Order: sequence, then C-alpha cells, then structure tokens
Amino acid sequence: MQQIGKVSVNAAPEQRDPAPLWVPSEERRARANLTHYAGWLAEHRGVEVIKYDYPALWQWSVDNLEDCYASIWDYFDIQSDTGYERVLGRAEMPEAEWFPGARLNYAEHIFRGKGGESLAVQFASEERKLDSWTWGELRSQAGAIAARLRAAGVGFGDRVAAYLPNIPEALAAGLACMSLGAIWSACSPDFGVRSVVDRFAQIEPTVLFAVDGYRYGGKAFSRLAEVRALQRSLPTVGQTVMLRYLDTDADVSGLRNTVLWEDFKELGVVLSFERVPGEHPLWIVYSSGTTGLPKPIVHSHVGLLIDQIKYVNFHLDAQPGDRMFWFTTTGWVWFPPNRGGFPYAASRSGPRCSRS
Repeated sequence: MQQIGKVSVNAAPEQRDPAPLWVPSEERRARANLTHYAGWLAEHRGVEVIKYDYPALWQWSVDNLEDCYASIWDYFDIQSDTGYERVLGRAEMPEAEWFPGARLNYAEHIFRGKGGESLAVQFASEERKLDSWTWGELRSQAGAIAARLRAAGVGFGDRVAAYLPNIPEALAAGLACMSLGAIWSACSPDFGVRSVVDRFAQIEPTVLFAVDGYRYGGKAFSRLAEVRALQRSLPTVGQTVMLRYLDTDADVSGLRNTVLWEDFKELGVVLSFERVPGEHPLWIVYSSGTTGLPKPIVHSHVGLLIDQIKYVNFHLDAQPGDRMFWFTTTGWVWFPPNRGGFPYAASRSGPRCSRS
C-alpha cells in the first residue's frame, strides 16, 4: 500500500503476459505461408526480418504500405492486361484508389489454377443431403449462366441481384455475373420484402435470381409471395430466374417475366472473363440500416481479390487440401470469402495452387 497525501491506494498488481492457449509446432511455423512470404521478401525485396518475428513484419507493412501491397501483387502473380501505374493513385479516404491502370477480373483469379476434378465446394442443408461440386462443375455451371446473362443484355456495369441462400447455385450465378464485368448483390431469402427493397431499389438491378422457399428448423418457408412483391417493387428488373429449391414442383405461373433456373443455361459454353479496370465495382453489400436506409458498400475487383488472397493465405494460413467452413448467409459481408474458396497461394518457387 502507498500513501498519496491522505489517500491510501493499492499498488497496481504486476502485469504478466497470459500463457498462450496454443503454440504451433516448429514444422507448422516453417511451412506457414507467412514464413514463405517473409523469405521471398528477403530474397526479392531485400526486406530482412528476423525469422518468425511477426510484429516486425507487420510494422514493415504499416510503414511501407505501397511496397507491401506491390509485393503481394508480385508474390501471388496477379494477372492484369496492363500491369498497373502505381499502388495507390489516391490515398485519401473514403476515395482511396488502388492499383490505377490495372485491368483484371476477380472471377478469373478464383478459377485460376484449379484442376477440373478437384473439390470446389461441399454443401448440405435441411433440404439437401451432403453433396459436392468439382471446380470443373462450378466452372461449367457459371459458364452456362454467364451465356444466358449475356444474351439477356447483361454486361459491364449492370447490376444483378440475388434472393438466394448460401448454396452452390449462388456461387455459380455470382461468378457468372462477375465474369462479365456486371455487379453482384445478394440478400438472404429470410429477409422480408421491405428489407430487400430498401437495399436493391438503390442499385436498380436488371436481373433477379430467386428461390421459391427454404427450410429452417424443420419448417418450410415459401417465398413466392415475397418474390412477387419484389417484382412489383423493383421496376428495373426485366428478368427473374427462379430456382425451385423448396418444392421442385412449385407453381411460378403468377410471376412475371420469370424463367426456371434449369432453363436459364446455355450448356457447353466455356466461361470467359472480361477484364475490367481494377477499381470497377464487383460486389455490393450493405450496412444494417439501423440509422436510415441500409448504406450500399461497394467492393472492387482488385480490392476484394488482393484482400481475400492476403487474409486467406496469410491470416488463415490456408494450405493445399484445406477446407474452409464459414456459417453465413448470402446477405452478410462474410459471404464473399465463401464464394471462391481459397485463391491460389504462392511460395518462393512460384504459384502454389490446388485449393479446396
């Protein structure tokens, strides 16, 4: 106890660092993607960091922001028609400009290096038993949908909206949209009509993907009435694509300008990719709407690609053959990491691919 004037206070207890709950083995630290990256930085950029000194590596990335992101571009061999002029064209927020001059496509990088027979996604729900798609199947489905979107007039800058659950069809439709340079936005089918309209009306979509319903907690929830209401409230939607997910015999005759999912495909079309300016909008998510209308938050091709590659490979340390599970709906900001699985990783010997 210490005396300060006439007031007695207890001395602060000695602070001790808590014991870590888990410590990786030497073998795991040696094979970590971040360890490989640090070695590549030393070899190719002259950035010397003491082995396994993460705080020092982090400090370098903060003090040398443009050098850090330029190294990530090169380390993962990002493909662009024209390279880029500089890392940051403008640093001021909220209008920061990343990699001006680059022309690329997010979806192209998601499929890059993926073997056709390797596992892309596994899925199960109360409505479906455990099943899987290979990367070849996912690419084929995306290509078939992209061809029909293109035929419907969807292209660069058009908005495509989805009222879909987190299922493989949502992956295929989103990647198809992105491959064209169109802009994707999604809401989960458990959202009510007002919540969806508050979001989608702001972006004026031309195509709406939707489901007839879903099952949760053992109960069936039809969404046909909600889809009809969305069609009435979204006048820019000229085409609705209906996936009969809850009831394969669902009657959709009451919906206008609606085609069934199985008919909105041009099978056998090879998926191609429109390379767009890096800052071109890719994906629109939304704030919660607790202070007025939900605020649209736009992610770009280059922004989401670079950041997803960084955190999947460095922060999650995803390794070849790993599988990632994230419990989310399509309406949450964490759905994007689930869309493409693991983007490829690289080591000092070049790209290391084959991600689940």
